[in-house]
Amino acid sequence: MQFPDDVVDDVQNRLRRAEGQLRGVQRLLDEGADCKAVITQLTAAQAALHRTGLRLMTAGMRYCLVDPERAEREGMTTEDMESLFLTLR
Repeated sequence: MQFPDDVVDDVQNRLRRAEGQLRGVQRLLDEGADCKAVITQLTAAQAALHRTGLRLMTAGMRYCLVDPERAEREGMTTEDMESLFLTLR
């Protein structure tokens, strides 16, 4: 399945933000920042990636709900969706 353009745009923006947060972690480490600052920034990057995964997951679930037969023909079964969902925990 392909994601709709609005989902791709949203996910690309989220990934750019997460990329910036990861660069921030690297910068903090280079500057010798304290543990709290580094962990806080790293946690923000992890959360951004997790939310990005959830955004993709909800788009996939919506796709499968709208036309389950088509989704299955294209290789996305409900079992596949469940398995993917569980990997995002």
